[in-house]
Amino acid sequence: MSRPRIVIVGAGFAGYRTARELSRMSRGKAEITLLNPTDYFLYLPLLPQVAAGILEPRRVTVSLSGTLPRVRLVLGEADGLDLDARTVRYADPEGGTGTLEYDRLVLAAGSVNKLLPIPGVAEHAHGFRGLPEALYLRDHVTRQVELAAGTEDPKSCAARCTFVVVGAGYTGTEVAAHGQLFTDSQVRKHPLREGMRPRWMLLDIAERVMPEMDERLSRTADRVLRERGVDVRMGTSVKEATPNGVLLTDGEFVDTHTLVWCVGVRPDPLVEALGLPMERGRLLVDPHLGVPGRPEVFACGDAAAVPDLENPGQYTPMTAQHAWRQGKTCAHNVAASLGVGERRAYRHGDLGFVVDLGGTKAAANPFGVPLSGPLAGAVTRGYHLAAMPGNRVRVAADWLLDAVLPRQAVQLGLVRSWSVPLDTASPELVRVPGGPETKAGSESPQNPEGEMRQAPEPARNQPGGEPARNQPGGQPARNQPGGQPARNQPQERGAEHPTPGPVKRTDPDMNPEHPSEGEA
Repeated sequence: MSRPRIVIVGAGFAGYRTARELSRMSRGKAEITLLNPTDYFLYLPLLPQVAAGILEPRRVTVSLSGTLPRVRLVLGEADGLDLDARTVRYADPEGGTGTLEYDRLVLAAGSVNKLLPIPGVAEHAHGFRGLPEALYLRDHVTRQVELAAGTEDPKSCAARCTFVVVGAGYTGTEVAAHGQLFTDSQVRKHPLREGMRPRWMLLDIAERVMPEMDERLSRTADRVLRERGVDVRMGTSVKEATPNGVLLTDGEFVDTHTLVWCVGVRPDPLVEALGLPMERGRLLVDPHLGVPGRPEVFACGDAAAVPDLENPGQYTPMTAQHAWRQGKTCAHNVAASLGVGERRAYRHGDLGFVVDLGGTKAAANPFGVPLSGPLAGAVTRGYHLAAMPGNRVRVAADWLLDAVLPRQAVQLGLVRSWSVPLDTASPELVRVPGGPETKAGSESPQNPEGEMRQAPEPARNQPGGEPARNQPGGQPARNQPGGQPARNQPQERGAEHPTPGPVKRTDPDMNPEHPSEGEA
């Protein structure tokens, strides 16, 4: 008798937990396949610390094959589901395609950056959902401070030292908090940078910072940010983004070269094509995480609208805490559908929230007890160490080194601006020129050096991939995959040509939501 085939799409908090629990429960009696674009699980709550140079990138990643030895890992992105034929079609990283057959399917595709119909945002902003975006932001911020220190124009210096973060949820608040400390460390005690004043702005249309949290914790975070010099503006957002800055909804124009988009997330568009009942882009499931009418299909995490049994009539929010717990429940229910154990309805108890504000500062309310200051910082970091599936010693070592040694601020130039577009269904992947995701006929940005969205022509001998000032064309530099051989033959401005563009999909819901990735 053949073993039942279980396919899990996505290795985020929900998918990884489902695979781990099923692997433990099945003991080799089921064939478990995990389909994911990368070979690692990403611990998202610590991503702001990667962008701020506190943690090395691999510290927040956990090897899938190394921690799930009984699970078959298939690298690829699901691009088609046939529920009647019980197959999943996917594209691998090198452009090949394949099909997976299943007896049970778990959809845990997660979420992607949420776009709003604001002119210029898709062209000039960068999101913060994946490791490539965090690495790009770290290089970009470092580069802007270095370019500002080398210019003699005070206006240019001020623009390069201005960093705008849109979205005061968990992610945006932590990015602004850690970013301010990161840039301050680059100018402090540096004799040639005396007088430079890095300026971080945090914008949101909400009335207060982190509206999802208890008001006392929100006030704590707001106070810490303002004491550090972060320009916190509630009830204000971006009306238009341009190559030279952003126009705010209050009419002010801010000169800047950095726009970080943290307004929220939307469910992965993969589930939209199924033709099944949806709730604001999320696949409707029952309390047992099963898809009605499809007993062999389960869904959990950000892609699923799970009934909140603690609050009848509502659905659980798109948070890491819920995704992690739903993964465990989903694994038990998949096993029950195969005759092992009994089904469970998903219920949750609120453990509280933690937000790391950098240094010894944090805001937390474990089990409803509001904390701030060093105690909250200790609780926050202790929670993260306990919640991480691996790398605990390495993370703790990086934190210790950061406390006693100066932070390294160097550009590695590994991720270019055009390789992490905001409008993408795969924020965890770097766009590669000439790769399978390249779209022919797209128009490339034509911005000069140093603008918020650089043209996709990495200039030779320029770390970080900033385009050369006099190269308006959109082709990759010579010796880059898919690039043109001639370096000094720019295309005519406005011409259409292949670009390493994003995978664009329609956003069915244009209202902002705040993701909760840093909660306990």
